[in-house]
Amino acid sequence: MSAFDVDLFVIGAGSGGTRAARIAAGHGASVAIAEEDRIGGTCVIRGCVPKKLFVYASRFADEFEDAAGFGWKLGKPEFDWPTLRDAVANEVGRLSGLYRKGLEAALVQIHEERAVIEGAHTVRLQRSGKPVRARHILVATGGYPAFDPPIPGGEYGISSNEIFHLPELPRRLLVVGGGYIALEFASLFARLGVAVTVLHRGDNVLRGFDEDIRTRLREALAHAGITFRLGCAIDRIELLADGTRRAHCAGGEPIDADVVLVATGRRPNTTGLGLEAAGVKLGPIGQVLVDEGSASSVPSIHAVGDVTNRINLTPVAIREGHAFADSTFGGKPWTTDHSIVASAVFTTPEIGTVGLTEQQAVAAGHELRVFEAGFRPMKATISGRQERIYMKLVVDAKTDRMLGVHILGHDAGEIIQAVAIAVTMGATKADFDRTLALHPSAAEELVTMRTARKSAL
Repeated sequence: MSAFDVDLFVIGAGSGGTRAARIAAGHGASVAIAEEDRIGGTCVIRGCVPKKLFVYASRFADEFEDAAGFGWKLGKPEFDWPTLRDAVANEVGRLSGLYRKGLEAALVQIHEERAVIEGAHTVRLQRSGKPVRARHILVATGGYPAFDPPIPGGEYGISSNEIFHLPELPRRLLVVGGGYIALEFASLFARLGVAVTVLHRGDNVLRGFDEDIRTRLREALAHAGITFRLGCAIDRIELLADGTRRAHCAGGEPIDADVVLVATGRRPNTTGLGLEAAGVKLGPIGQVLVDEGSASSVPSIHAVGDVTNRINLTPVAIREGHAFADSTFGGKPWTTDHSIVASAVFTTPEIGTVGLTEQQAVAAGHELRVFEAGFRPMKATISGRQERIYMKLVVDAKTDRMLGVHILGHDAGEIIQAVAIAVTMGATKADFDRTLALHPSAAEELVTMRTARKSAL
């Protein structure tokens, strides 16, 4: 009789955990998974999926406005928040059900309760108190929104978890933070008719993105009516008698809002999991420290996804979970390549980016040729919208290899997914140049840029 109840016990039924569980089961492993919340994880339940649906809703405002320039005569549109909120909630429920069915089809044992680690091979289910012995344990508990740093009156703010369930659409929204989560919600709520202010302690938004993209996005969002208060750290949030939230900012006037969304960061969800007692080494913000194969300091315990704080994106977590399962149970060892990862920011206009920024490339010692294109999209010539698209190619001057591609504008995320294939394959600027343009399209600019500049950094 085996000393183990299962070959694999997964803690966390999000994107990475469910992928690992299903692939491992497909290789013949006996698998159990525990989830204390809803099956599907952050992306499906309270992250990228509902957020993207909200973004779609917000963009209809532009479509209605643009339609007049193309001959359509429409009445004054009216937006109903409960309809959107409830429709998105229903879709999230449907997707969560599909995740469950996928696990059930793979014969994965599902435990809908919290699980903690009690040793290198032991997990205890909290509600039932049942211990489970596992040959391997995978931690895939993701992250959670953190008020970083904590602020007095923080309880009067909400996080991105609660923003999807507001009882009514606020008239005034204060967004604290300058990262992509903060800006995505600021952008979509502004287009739903909310007066939005972004309060950020830095001097620009989207730290880590290409500087030209950062500045152009901020300018576009300001043009869309969003007020920016930069270089101003929030001191405290005060609740007034009429329910107004008043945010106090060091060195500036207070800001009144109906809702304060605090989007200043996320933290790995490792508190109380028993990891340290089991000998698993954690990093400075609580992340599970792992090697390239996602193994922790305890050989039988692995971790994938946001809980490791490597690259906190859903497709990365899925790839890491798949690699772990193939390597551990399928006899096909491989690791996830984190060097080139495409990403998107679903503001309006949106960002698509892959590879190095100009600043990162210079810091890495590359001599660069930089190609840029800025233009008004064809649709805007008739609609009358003051909209611009910006594209940037970062090229190694010695090898001609494409180091990075950065796009700001309509469908940037869709375009960058295809471009990421070329960048991952090591495409050169010459490869782009010999690719025939598809006309008329915005994306054709990527293969028609001819004039380079040297980096001024």
